[in-house]
Amino acid sequence: MKHATGTFEVKVAPVDVSDIGKQAGVGRMTIDKVWSGGLSGTSKGEMLTSLTPDTGAMGYVALELVTAKLDGRSGSFYFIHNATMNRNEPKSGVMQITVLTGSGTGELSGLRGTLTIIIDGAGKHSYTFDYELP
Repeated sequence: MKHATGTFEVKVAPVDVSDIGKQAGVGRMTIDKVWSGGLSGTSKGEMLTSLTPDTGAMGYVALELVTAKLDGRSGSFYFIHNATMNRNEPKSGVMQITVLTGSGTGELSGLRGTLTIIIDGAGKHSYTFDYELP
């Protein structure tokens, strides 16, 4: 298993939700990132969010296409995100971000791995990426 670290800048913006999504109380956002460090490139994606006002339960799922250089190799792949937490208990959060198996292209074909996002007190985003390449 290899290990990459670095930072990223992210822009998240709300977009229109389908009628069924509105009825279900689902939110929708676009994701636009610039990655620096061991993973260097850009990514774009979409996120669906939920919040249960009565209990504070929150969650999101997302798909994100990453076009980047990793370990000196260029290509693209998808991250799949899912996360849950309780708004009233921030430490209850569980976030899983994994590479979609088989999504690697170019020199990143066969990529597997998991990403951890770290957000410091000032709101700066960094990451650790544990991965394997054939």
